[in-house]
Amino acid sequence: MTGAGSGIGRATAIELAGQGATVIVTDIDETTATETTEMIKESGGEALVVALDIGDESSVRMAVERTVAAYGGLDFAVNNAGLASHHRQLDQMGLAEFERVVHVNLAGTFLCMKYELPALQSRGGGAIVTIASNGGLYAIPHAPAYVAAKHGIVGLTKVAAVDYAPDGIRVNAVCPGPTRTPGFERVAAGTDMVAMQEAITRLGRMATPQEAAATAVWLCSDATSYVTGIALSVDGGRRA
Repeated sequence: MTGAGSGIGRATAIELAGQGATVIVTDIDETTATETTEMIKESGGEALVVALDIGDESSVRMAVERTVAAYGGLDFAVNNAGLASHHRQLDQMGLAEFERVVHVNLAGTFLCMKYELPALQSRGGGAIVTIASNGGLYAIPHAPAYVAAKHGIVGLTKVAAVDYAPDGIRVNAVCPGPTRTPGFERVAAGTDMVAMQEAITRLGRMATPQEAAATAVWLCSDATSYVTGIALSVDGGRRA
């Protein structure tokens, strides 16, 4: 579970543990990852914390190797880690920022899958869920790097689903709309952002991290054993 130190990542790690999984809790911020791990253990679950920078290939490789060494293999992976970009139009964005956002979000997801897939093959199959965004399905104004990266993640997910289906590996993407994570709450504090988002959402409210997490865990489960290669909106009807 990447990016498990907060928000959707933390909620997914906790939900996975609640369903009986042993969870490898990874994040670039080892302190928040440790907090998630302690929450899981306090609830009776089993978890191991691993510091992980998904933009660093050696870090990704070592995280997967440590998982396999500790527990004998890998059954599921949820790739959630990533970062947002500054709110600006394309011609106002520097190349360095564009490359950084795409590197972490898209290349980082690629690197995770590069090492997760052989581990799943060795296990005889399994599932990968990538946490993309509704920005992977349509445009978000003033977010060119983020949207480009998230579209790339959806495409990468579909290619992996096709290529690794013969190995019994399912690969799907979850595409959340705006979600009331702690990060969103910090950005929205003192503004009317929540009201604006609720006004354009058919269900009349924003998602909780737990709702996105439940979808990711469902896609890992046997309940979706015939589902692969999809990009599933979790957006309260906005895309409809």
